[in-house]
Amino acid sequence: MASGSKSPSSVPTRTPRSAPDRRQRRSAEIRERLFRAALNLFAQKGFLETTVEDITEAADVGKGTFFNYFPSKDHILLAFGEMQLSKLEAAIATARQTNEPMPEFLRSLGVRMTQEPTRNPAIIRALLQAYLSTTPVREAMMDLQRRVHALHTQMIQLGQDRGEIRNDLPAAEIANVFRQTIFGTLLIWSLYGDATLHSRIEAAFNLLWTGLAPRANLTPSASVPFFTCGD
Repeated sequence: MASGSKSPSSVPTRTPRSAPDRRQRRSAEIRERLFRAALNLFAQKGFLETTVEDITEAADVGKGTFFNYFPSKDHILLAFGEMQLSKLEAAIATARQTNEPMPEFLRSLGVRMTQEPTRNPAIIRALLQAYLSTTPVREAMMDLQRRVHALHTQMIQLGQDRGEIRNDLPAAEIANVFRQTIFGTLLIWSLYGDATLHSRIEAAFNLLWTGLAPRANLTPSASVPFFTCGD
């Protein structure tokens, strides 16, 4: 071998990562544009009145591009639900790793779950309109709600294990009441659309906590019948 030449094994190789990474970023950007454009249009025009073409025009992409990211307009709702679910999963993971008292954690959870874009009352009204209509993804939405309830149940169980939440009722029943309280507060607020969302959630939680706090004289065997809403 000639002096100074490099063997094949010594020649540096480069993995062509930049192009795929760039495509992935571009794909994520387009999906986010479509998602945000759809939510804004749902707020402005209503879910039923918004078309796929409206969404692609607002996102400045071709109409066919939409279906590369969402099978239908209804699947925007699932994307929104998954976003909220991810927030909840992250919050519960943090709660397991910290010693933050459960009352403070639950109070802050309501605020976290109602950050942008949930803070827009028109979007909440549009989403409720869609959830109450007959949509092709109703079963998927119901499954999403079951997953939310399962996470809320884990959260309540964690508080019970720490002795910070009453343990004379099943965690799943308490989780239902917590979910209904937050959802109901959000629904009522969306009708007004004012700046009182967080104060409403705070007031609802303060009242709810009077029922969640540990009961010194009650045990699980002393539990009374408790109404729950089906998932």
